[in-house]
Amino acid sequence: MSRYPSLQIHPGKGLGFLVLGASLHDVLTRLKAQPHLYPTIDVSYSPSQPLIVPVILNLPANGFRLRFDGPDQRLRLIEILDFGKTQLSYKNIDLVKLPEEKISSPASSGHANQHGPQFRHVYNRLMGPTFPGEYLPPKEATDSQAGLYVLSYPGIAFTFPLQHSAWSPKADFVSLLSSNAAAPAKSLAIFNGASWHEARQDLFTRPCLNPRSLALSMKGKEHQPDEIDLVNVCGGGVVELIRRSSSPFRIVLGETTPQDLVAELGPPDAIYRKNDHRLSIHKTRRREQRTSYGSYGASPVRSEDLFDTDHSSAHTTTDDSDAEDDIDQGYDDQGQATAKCFYNYFHHGFDIFVSYPSNASPPFPNAESPSEPSTTSKAPDHLVATKVLLHGNVPGSYPFNRYRRSRWVIDAEATGIFEGLDSETSFTTLSEGLRTIWKGNYASDEAEKATQNAIVLDRDWGDSPGSSYEVLGGWEDSEQPHKKGPSAQKGSSSGTTQIFGFPGMLFEVLKNDTVSCLTVY
Repeated sequence: MSRYPSLQIHPGKGLGFLVLGASLHDVLTRLKAQPHLYPTIDVSYSPSQPLIVPVILNLPANGFRLRFDGPDQRLRLIEILDFGKTQLSYKNIDLVKLPEEKISSPASSGHANQHGPQFRHVYNRLMGPTFPGEYLPPKEATDSQAGLYVLSYPGIAFTFPLQHSAWSPKADFVSLLSSNAAAPAKSLAIFNGASWHEARQDLFTRPCLNPRSLALSMKGKEHQPDEIDLVNVCGGGVVELIRRSSSPFRIVLGETTPQDLVAELGPPDAIYRKNDHRLSIHKTRRREQRTSYGSYGASPVRSEDLFDTDHSSAHTTTDDSDAEDDIDQGYDDQGQATAKCFYNYFHHGFDIFVSYPSNASPPFPNAESPSEPSTTSKAPDHLVATKVLLHGNVPGSYPFNRYRRSRWVIDAEATGIFEGLDSETSFTTLSEGLRTIWKGNYASDEAEKATQNAIVLDRDWGDSPGSSYEVLGGWEDSEQPHKKGPSAQKGSSSGTTQIFGFPGMLFEVLKNDTVSCLTVY
């Protein structure tokens, strides 16, 4: 026996701490932190279109369901499906009176839906008068069947079962819902809109009034850094962060310092130091051949760019280097102690690799106003941002819910292509667009064809670099074309991904043709 969770209803805004517009990452993290209150969380999504179809969190033990849009993963709809599992109140008035102690037994669970509020309680005490609602007839219009009457208020709607035989479009809805032909409310919906009829037209696409961060939604909290709405990949080592209310912040790889990052983005949620050298054989090869041309001839591929894909302190057993275990570990090629590390911004949805300055990637070749390549103006022993890793938080992927979803777009003005190059685009389409952009800039036809090859990673193997991934092949070893769609899911692990490279960008791609992570360097 335990007490019921208690939540206040805020029409058009949310339910308790669940605020409309909050990110899937924030909500799911908050729910998982309270297993005694929210013991069961079911996540539903489309395996073939995880960024298009809404994501649903179902909490059967608490009687409610949360719906998030696919592209931005923001809370759009809160549905109360069982009034007998959570103590709900509006302006300190209970919707229904529940027993003081929560009794969990098979006998009581079958009658849980009978706890819904009566129409008179809603209309006379809780919400007050409103306009007539909408009647939805049953699929089989017989006298014994019951339809549904949706009574809407701004930001909230109640659904009452109503005998179809009693329904008449000319009848007064107050009299109908007050009669014995109507049952107590079956469900309740909280949304952003003047009425349910209006809101459902663009429920998952209308602009959100509240921020993604639950911390930013709460009044009286200390200052929090402004959240990032969109990341603009400008080319030439320039990444522009479009913020919700502040002016954009440009990260120039090779120039932006850690102090700049902390001043603009706040301190990182965690810092992950590179401490695993089980791929040092690739670095040995790099020392012998400082520039190795990989999937393209327009720009050299640095070996560390291919393998710096595991960078989160959230899923490693250690954060710091262990010099006594590995002489080379914690030192760079010149024998100097290294401070290379990843700044993990889980709430922003990206990581930033802080290292020593290196040559910037080339700008887009057919840019209308090409971005000037970043020249290394910092001293070679000063730390600067050298990579940005943008996480997609794709449902079903290995790192799901470690980061908030980060949405990005490849600068349309700079590339000359004005659509289809963003975080929701399939990699097949992205790859075609990028090959068009870089066509004629490869060293050879073989180099151009190499962009279709991939390095394969398996993030399910625990005993591997960074405790989460293993290299299964190389650029030149991959002969299978990239597959997409549901057929590619059969018999495969959700932890297996592929890495594709273009000048200044690495794409980690899932088997459903979705980009899980974009690395800009």
